[in-house]
Amino acid sequence: MSLSAPGGAIDPEKADNFEEIEKQFAVKVVEHMTTYWAILEKMPGSKLRLTKYDDEILEHFNREFPDFDLKATINEDDMKSKEGKEQWRNFINAYENKVEDYNFGTMLRANPMWEYGQKETIFAVRMQFYAVEIARNRGGLNDWIHEQAQKAKAS
Repeated sequence: MSLSAPGGAIDPEKADNFEEIEKQFAVKVVEHMTTYWAILEKMPGSKLRLTKYDDEILEHFNREFPDFDLKATINEDDMKSKEGKEQWRNFINAYENKVEDYNFGTMLRANPMWEYGQKETIFAVRMQFYAVEIARNRGGLNDWIHEQAQKAKAS
């Protein structure tokens, strides 16, 4: 059974399982967040590699977004503005045949000093997550998570 209507658009009359798809997507996103957080608790982010392309992604990110302030709270409106979307789209599409699930949706902490939470995260594409988190990790901005977990473990 096809969910498509003529012209490739989704036919809402045949899309009754979208709620189930949304639930499965939400489960994947939460799994990704909790797994990443657990890894950051176990090892300093500065020693972590997220992909085999970390060096390339970081260099590309720094070249394309030279004014991106890793310590500041990400302005989601700027990121998702017409100009922001275009700049990110070009960055993301460079990884289409390289990084698995490169354009899959995920959650990104808006600020490196915040834990994941409803108001502390923004919806992002996997390559945006990789670019920002690789840069944060290399800058030592996520090491506090490991340090905090080790202190909690010791007490």
